[in-house]
Amino acid sequence: MLTRRHALATLAGALAPAIATPSMAQTNFYAGRTLNIIVGSSTGGYYDTAGRTIARHLARFIPGKPSIVVQNQPGAGGLAIANKLGNTLERDGLSIVVMSRALPQLAFLNDPNANFDPLKLNWLGSLSSYRDDAYLMVVNDAFPARNMAELAKLPKPAILGGTRGGSTNITFALIGKDMVGMNVDVVRGFPGANEIWLAMERGEVDGQIVDISAIQVGRPQLWAEKKLKPLIAFGRTTRLPDYPDVPIARELVKGAEDFALLDFAELPFFMALPVVAPPGVPEDRLGVLRKAFMDMAMDETFRAEMLKAGIMTSPIDGAAVHALLEKAAKTPEPIRQRFARLLADK
Repeated sequence: MLTRRHALATLAGALAPAIATPSMAQTNFYAGRTLNIIVGSSTGGYYDTAGRTIARHLARFIPGKPSIVVQNQPGAGGLAIANKLGNTLERDGLSIVVMSRALPQLAFLNDPNANFDPLKLNWLGSLSSYRDDAYLMVVNDAFPARNMAELAKLPKPAILGGTRGGSTNITFALIGKDMVGMNVDVVRGFPGANEIWLAMERGEVDGQIVDISAIQVGRPQLWAEKKLKPLIAFGRTTRLPDYPDVPIARELVKGAEDFALLDFAELPFFMALPVVAPPGVPEDRLGVLRKAFMDMAMDETFRAEMLKAGIMTSPIDGAAVHALLEKAAKTPEPIRQRFARLLADK
């Protein structure tokens, strides 16, 4: 009997390191390494602020506590890094991307510049499901129109600042013109929201279409002092409690097809601040990143810092983001074609 016990103990001892190997491998992989958080826009804006806040907290939730650095790689409205993410970005679990929420739609529209498949990417989750936010058309306080009715009567359109293809500020300016009668034109090509704010201050543009969160990041004082006038809200199914006189776009569209198009267009808001890894990341490392992301997203210290920066968090996990994208991918082809035509340069 003693011999048998001795043999079993020896066998258990031999097996123990093998059983412990996966968690040890995960811990050992990130220890002493650097995790890159890539932001596809310029410094100072909504995505950049979120990326830098993530960088200050995420390591606490990753075994091995890697160093974390933020890299800004703006280009083609974020498409440059999205294409790199889907094709050539290292798949070792050491690079993740804070992605513009609108870019997956371009892929679903077969845009020739969108060379990635959103359903093959490894979504860690989204810091916002837009529960408390809104995507507003705001104008400077001195702008002559105070509401949509007055905007429609102006002899000249409001000039809005926009970034580049795939950006929601351009998409919703075009939707607003086509479907709800917004009397606007868009100046494109700004590198990011911060540059649009500066153009507004100089009087070069009248306003922009932007998140409440992004306003609170970029110009919190203007929002607090009500020096910006919101005229319409996208990305909501009800009016904002603090702005009951500001209509939502869903109230103003006419007909089932317009409503279906708006529903497709607004889907990105419900994954408003997504973070994603490339395809092909080893499953154990991907599991570590997904768990760390959601643990961080629900952490009160992290959420308090995000709120202090003006970003309201309402997190969803990677599976929920993937489900939203699957819904978008199933949008009827005629609706997608109409949306693509709407986005085409006019």
